[in-house]
Amino acid sequence: MNTNLASQKGILIIISSPSGAGKTTLTRKLVSDLNDAVLSISVTTRKKRDNEEEGLHYFFINDEVFNQMVKDGELLEYASVFGFNYGTPKERVIKNIEIGKNVIFDIDWQGAAQLKNNYEDNIVSIFILPPTATELMSRLIKRDQDSIDIIKNRLNAAYDEIKHWNEYDYVIINDDLDEAYSQLKSIVSSDKLKISKPNTANISKHVDQLLEELSDRLKG
Repeated sequence: MNTNLASQKGILIIISSPSGAGKTTLTRKLVSDLNDAVLSISVTTRKKRDNEEEGLHYFFINDEVFNQMVKDGELLEYASVFGFNYGTPKERVIKNIEIGKNVIFDIDWQGAAQLKNNYEDNIVSIFILPPTATELMSRLIKRDQDSIDIIKNRLNAAYDEIKHWNEYDYVIINDDLDEAYSQLKSIVSSDKLKISKPNTANISKHVDQLLEELSDRLKG
């Protein structure tokens, strides 16, 4: 356990999901509504998209800088996704935790696992599921950011990501954005929505259906 984080006032709130499940929309709305929360901005080695801003969506760096940050222990977590590297700079997170801010992370299961292994006493983790594989694919297409081949790669990654749902403290099915956001905000402010055994069973059935649908689509 890293005492720089374990003894501080704020907590780490991890929000993960497959691409297209609504994680980024929900996360940024949450940050805008909460006075005591800030969004952790990751570094990445992928190129900036036209609709992205440096320091708002990511810090865009090259592989050499990224590798040096890893070597110098400047990242709380890091992972490779779709051939590019992503990581969370440590300094800004610790500064916010020290002054009592809750830091929200928009990261995948790999980064979540690293954070939870090292800082489990300071973490609340939430996983966002799509309602169906069809809806997930529809959302990816509507974003109009990626080619069909990249969308297929994202569906492959979604299949792997969804299998980690039960490693999280809470799970939300994002069928309706307003309802999903209401649940997310409630989780951050209370423990009332923590997964019970009956709810876990229902979520498990939903995940099995999602994985079956994704598998069928990826075979096609």
